[in-house]
Amino acid sequence: MSDRRQARIAADALQDVCQAALCSVGLAPAYAAIVAETLVEADLLGHSTHGAALLPRYLKELEEGRMARDGEPAVIKDTAASAAWDGHYLPGPVLVRRALDQASERAVRYGIATVAIGRSHHIACLAAYLKRITDRGLIAVIASSSPATRSVAPFGAVEGVYSPDPIAAGYPTEGDPVLIDVSMSITTNSLTSQLASAGEKLAHPWLIDADGNPSDDPSLIGDGCGALLPMGGFDHGHKGFALGLLVEALTSGLAGLGRADEPTRWGASVLVMVIDPKSHGGIESLKRETGFLADACRAASVATGKPAVRLPGERALALRQEQRENGVLLSHAALEKLEGCIAPDAWAKAGIVSSET
Repeated sequence: MSDRRQARIAADALQDVCQAALCSVGLAPAYAAIVAETLVEADLLGHSTHGAALLPRYLKELEEGRMARDGEPAVIKDTAASAAWDGHYLPGPVLVRRALDQASERAVRYGIATVAIGRSHHIACLAAYLKRITDRGLIAVIASSSPATRSVAPFGAVEGVYSPDPIAAGYPTEGDPVLIDVSMSITTNSLTSQLASAGEKLAHPWLIDADGNPSDDPSLIGDGCGALLPMGGFDHGHKGFALGLLVEALTSGLAGLGRADEPTRWGASVLVMVIDPKSHGGIESLKRETGFLADACRAASVATGKPAVRLPGERALALRQEQRENGVLLSHAALEKLEGCIAPDAWAKAGIVSSET
């Protein structure tokens, strides 16, 4: 398959081969199904760096014992509408899915519910969890930090102190939901690492080097000679820095396990929040307001020849529908990563819907 630049694989088939690979290294079957579904959902939405391309990393973490293959999170505290867990390095998708389900059930009872998780493993693409919650007429917020990671420079500094700290949110409208997924750094560690491995440059100077100069060289992160800029960059990075601090407080702070513990093992701190509009102004009022604003944004005047305004998640949901029908488009880079960890007979069984060379 390595001679193909890109190929399309049916979403269900891709999920099956990912699940089989995860089971082959000992991940509990029920957990493997959740992880595989989450990775493929990321690909469907167009978040390719956090989709099936993560599978080799997950397999390696499982094989080397850094990701737990089975077990349960420990409940540190539970006060009905809020809870804190020690994730014991279980797969992030397993913990986040469970936390969202618990928070959704309790939000219906109490109006709002949260779960803070310490020592989770990688949680993949945050946007991949949102639609399951918005389809229930609920609002979801997910935030994540990595206490052992120091790749983002505080505004005004030249060294990394904290992690990219993504936050995602989804809410219903009268039409498709709005799905938001943004990092508090100007770009992600995954993309930076991917470009560094390929010997390529970043699209813009999103890094700061040790002398305080802007740089587009992703290898500076691995060399320890630079750091990612906060969202907003050199101009408005104070805003991204402030939001990054908020994510750190909401995740590691509320979980009670984080950066102050000086962890040497990679892990994630996570906050999951679900809000039930019925306990506030009501679901119809929410949809009326969010739908009105969505329509107003789409109808806003744009410069001559420019496309209409697109809401967060709009392109992703359209791509999801298209790839559900025609197969998930995997790039050559993603295919090469997967070739090394999925047996040829498994690929043959999955089948290629179409390919381009």
